Amino acid sequence: MAGSDGADGRTVRAASRSPWRLVVPVVLAIAGLLFAITGTTARGTNLRSGENTRLIDLIQAAQERNDRSGATSDRLRAQVERLAVQADDPQVQQVRKEGDAIAGAAGLTALTGGGLTVTLDDAPTGAIDRTYPGLPQPTPDDLVVHQQDLQAVVNSLWAGGATAIELMDQRIVSTSAVRCVGNVLILQDRVYSPPYAVTAIGDVSALSNALAASNAISNYREYVDAYGLGWNVERHARITVPAYTGSVDLRYAEVDEQ
Repeated sequence: MAGSDGADGRTVRAASRSPWRLVVPVVLAIAGLLFAITGTTARGTNLRSGENTRLIDLIQAAQERNDRSGATSDRLRAQVERLAVQADDPQVQQVRKEGDAIAGAAGLTALTGGGLTVTLDDAPTGAIDRTYPGLPQPTPDDLVVHQQDLQAVVNSLWAGGATAIELMDQRIVSTSAVRCVGNVLILQDRVYSPPYAVTAIGDVSALSNALAASNAISNYREYVDAYGLGWNVERHARITVPAYTGSVDLRYAEVDEQ
């Protein structure tokens, strides 16, 4: 019986090893195939190379192209302006006169006067790791300035009678769109990071009252008090908001009649 048990035992252990003898070569073959595919895909390059294109690189490259295009546009616009002034054609002079009459209302001329600047900023570094007794622990979204926060400030300043508004270094006009992607601002094809400064010209008391009356701004200021987001209002006796220099052409979708 002992000899028989030993034989049975050897048979069982042999059977238990036999599947691995088949599996191991298969695993090695698959691994080799994966390495070969990876090598072919990479074509000899480092898949984790810092040279791989990232979204931020694309944004920065687009920003640089826009800046170059903007400089060219400004130069050509100045050239057209000089030629228009020198033109003797009465029709050209009449059109120029009509354009000058509405340029101020369209935001195409700089404006100087009393006003204020509102600055909004993300919470300081490390704010998410702090504890806030009596308050819920913030999420990353609670600690950054959002599109609706900037829109609330701009809309409130308009409601308060602002005659001109500048966001960062650009004049806001009727066709301007305040858009945020993540925690960066995209305004008229330029990209900005916080802190965000909004400057308005108008009656300072009326502008301040409009900010105080906004429910959206009150909600933002609750996060300022709770989690340390930035909020500052600076009054100016005299400040200049530059002219709008972007395109005034309207682009819109058209129905395909086919």
